[in-house]
Amino acid sequence: MTVPVSPSDPAGSSLAARLARLQAVLAAAGTDAAEWLPPERRAQLKQDIIALFRDAEVALAEAQAAKDGAKRLAEQWKQLSAGGGEPTKPASASGPSRLDHLGASTYLEKGWSLISVEDAVGAEAALRRALELVPGHLEGEALLGWAQMLREQFDEARTTIEGILARDPSHALARTNLGYIALRGGHHGEAIEQLTQAIAAGTDRKATLYAHLYLGMVYREREMFDDAEQYFRKALALGPNLLQAWYELGFTFWRSGRGAEAMTAWKTGAEANKFSPWGKRCGAVVTAVEQGGEPPGDA
Repeated sequence: MTVPVSPSDPAGSSLAARLARLQAVLAAAGTDAAEWLPPERRAQLKQDIIALFRDAEVALAEAQAAKDGAKRLAEQWKQLSAGGGEPTKPASASGPSRLDHLGASTYLEKGWSLISVEDAVGAEAALRRALELVPGHLEGEALLGWAQMLREQFDEARTTIEGILARDPSHALARTNLGYIALRGGHHGEAIEQLTQAIAAGTDRKATLYAHLYLGMVYREREMFDDAEQYFRKALALGPNLLQAWYELGFTFWRSGRGAEAMTAWKTGAEANKFSPWGKRCGAVVTAVEQGGEPPGDA
């Protein structure tokens, strides 16, 4: 018996068409082990099934995020139709006048500045001070969760962030942070769901920027290098000073066998700001590779 085996499915094929082709292969093989696929074709079939499952999982997460985004749009439209003005923000979302009155904005800004230079301990102290002055401030809590993530206190960070989402399910920065925690835990489907929701919300530039960065990291871990590259380049378009995107893009090229492009990415990041934490990391990778070694920090 001859068993038809199609080559690996092109990326653009629909999930239904890929499923039908694989079902046809298995149906043709039947249950006769003696006439089963040759080893090399069996291995290819296994990889095609894994790839189909992976891509279906991604599509499901993206569809759910789009559905949730559409629900939020519908609610915003109802508010516009009823009130004739802009959709209202949750009362606890910002509260800038109260922050300025109490002086908490200084601590909030200091917390973000320290996060930017990866001083997570200092950032957490500043943000806790801001929250003492304005308890329940959502942005302050989201930044506190970020500082906890930098310290790899992921259980504490998740508790902080889930507390925010219990009060404001559409909080984009909290979604972004939760997506990163899922990424670090190896839960790629959850990470994609949270990060695509943050992007779909479109309410927080910082959240959108980092959601693109983290999605690039998710897809690189899944060895979907073209998708990873697209998200890193989008992150750089949104935030040219986000040098971590050059660092992560370099590893994307390196792992996909594009060494020259990897070096170009790292050199670009290093030259953009050699004194910043990510600029220094880019420079260290360039030095290591030029000396004939492997890139340091390639997890």
